[in-house]
Amino acid sequence: MQKIAIQGYEGCFHHIAAIQYFGRDIEILPCDTFREVAAMVKSKKADMGMMAIENSIAGSIIPNYSILQDTNLQVAGEVYLPIKQNLMVLPDVELEDIREVESHSMALLQCIDYLDNHQWKLIESEDTALSARNIAEKGLRHTAAIASELAAEMFGLKIIAPEINSIKSNYTRFMVLKRYDHDIDPNANKASLYFKVEHEEGSLLKALAQLQDINLSKLQSYPIPSEPWHYLFHIDLEFKCLDDYINNLNRLQSATKEVHVYGVYRSGK
Repeated sequence: MQKIAIQGYEGCFHHIAAIQYFGRDIEILPCDTFREVAAMVKSKKADMGMMAIENSIAGSIIPNYSILQDTNLQVAGEVYLPIKQNLMVLPDVELEDIREVESHSMALLQCIDYLDNHQWKLIESEDTALSARNIAEKGLRHTAAIASELAAEMFGLKIIAPEINSIKSNYTRFMVLKRYDHDIDPNANKASLYFKVEHEEGSLLKALAQLQDINLSKLQSYPIPSEPWHYLFHIDLEFKCLDDYINNLNRLQSATKEVHVYGVYRSGK
């Protein structure tokens, strides 16, 4: 049974993403932080890890690009997960019994239109699934949690109001992390990498001009801490065959100071 490190607790969206990618026959290793997830994989305490990298509403999680860079882990795949927030309570509790709602601050914010229609006290917690577990373990009859369907299933809670998030088309993209082995899936059609260019006029444009017959689906700059106002550029490339990727990679290397490939894998879409 594979051990999969995730950020958060059992029943959270990272857990759901892990099930979507690996199936249910896995052991989940909860971690408090994304850096702990990477450390668990690198130290071989976990076989692989699941790490959120961007959200369709909030955008990129910039610090996680630095984690990819610093830990030298390989991206083995990706998962696109719809984020559906649900209001859940103990099985015998009704809507009129609720006095307060507990969840992660981001989940509360995602559901603010629904919550504004009620006079409930909002309580921030460190994790959506942890809030659900807290209600179940303590038997809190006047507290509801906002969390996933999986959390309700795991902790025996009743979903009293499903999908209360304001924006229904809310997705999070997760990257699957493994220790670097240079293996490339022969059916791969996507790659994640970063490059560095000279800090001079036209250098970025020159690098991007090397990309031909390939889809640049992501371009994200992030700062180099040791070099103020200098940046690395993360890109995701989608291609029809590996030869197209290799040819583009060779051209990119000739027009940049540094290129590092995080992984070549099959798209999660």
